[in-house]
Amino acid sequence: MMARPRLRIAFVTETYPPEIGGAALCAGRFVEALLAHGHEVQLVRPRQPGERAGTPPAGLRTMLVPGVPVPFHHGLQLGLPRGGALLRDWRATRPDVVHLVSEGLLGRSALHAAQRLRIPFTSSFHTNFPSYGRHYGLGWLKDVALAYLRSFHNRARLTLVPTGQVRDQLAAEGFCHLAVVGRGVDTELFRPERRSESLRRQWAASPDDLVVLLVGRLAPEKNVPLALRAFRAMESLRRVRLVLVGEGPERRRLAAANPDVVFTGMLRGETLAEHYASADVFLFPSLTETFGNVTLEAMSSGLAVAAYDDAAAAQHIRPFASGLLAPRGDAAEFVAHARRLAAQPDLVRRLGPSARQAVLGCGWDRVGEAFTKALEGLALEIAPDGSRMRTPRVRAGAADPPTAASRA
Repeated sequence: MMARPRLRIAFVTETYPPEIGGAALCAGRFVEALLAHGHEVQLVRPRQPGERAGTPPAGLRTMLVPGVPVPFHHGLQLGLPRGGALLRDWRATRPDVVHLVSEGLLGRSALHAAQRLRIPFTSSFHTNFPSYGRHYGLGWLKDVALAYLRSFHNRARLTLVPTGQVRDQLAAEGFCHLAVVGRGVDTELFRPERRSESLRRQWAASPDDLVVLLVGRLAPEKNVPLALRAFRAMESLRRVRLVLVGEGPERRRLAAANPDVVFTGMLRGETLAEHYASADVFLFPSLTETFGNVTLEAMSSGLAVAAYDDAAAAQHIRPFASGLLAPRGDAAEFVAHARRLAAQPDLVRRLGPSARQAVLGCGWDRVGEAFTKALEGLALEIAPDGSRMRTPRVRAGAADPPTAASRA
């Protein structure tokens, strides 16, 4: 058996824990996996507001770069370009591989530095930026954003995507060198045993009431109004409480229009896990996800999930066995599924444990192993499917980096 290489890896990202979101969670888990496999990691990221220096784990070196706030995304920083600093650093301490999570100015400068020094690099496709534009009145930017992202990722030796669905969608748009590395869930943190009757009483929910949960950014692209519409339809059948976990630009308006809904704000760790486990049903109406980690967290917590046949739900839910799936964009069927869950308590009780069983094999250890092997394979010129890698040929004259608005 060939010995696994020990690599020096530069990991460039604009989002990282303790920031909230699927991309930040995934970046943190991937860095943990690289360190656990004995690799040296240089983490290049924007300095977070109020950040204090701490003791880094063994093998981790951090380069903090200046950032500016991203419109519509409280707490997220858009990293500024640091090409000169990266060239100097990488000439002195050359990485074996560079991995790019950032597709904006910071990532672009890292891409150019890696190309100039002939360092092989990979990328991750985390966020469906082109689909976000129409929710912010920027639909006209879709083609521009897509062209830029295609140019950016096609320069990488390998672009990692979370599902086969995303791989096929990107391939149809001219993206190449794509490989699937899934996402995971912490099944020890998110588990049904964290259910709290005390917390349910705070929500004014009796043991017989149905508690419906939504977790995510309260923003236009998350389709929260459909979840509210489904909740009102459920209310016509039985007593239901709705709990919304998250922050975002829509919170104030939604709270004013729905005074009977519980708004918790942003939650983390065990507190978040307790909120999941104390609910009964999880509604996820978003159609802008590349994955949607919250779906796995809800399933791991033993909730009956109603979602669109898309992203993580499409990959992990078997209809009427471990959850309910509506066809993409079919709002009427989404609401109908919510009504089924309100009308059929036995269905809720059956789907929750089945959802938990469906994701027990989706721990982050397996995902981190797959990610690590993908980068190790690059050092050996071997793709995840065992084939030899080819250096991509990229047309000159790439599009300009997206603006902060197009990243929203």
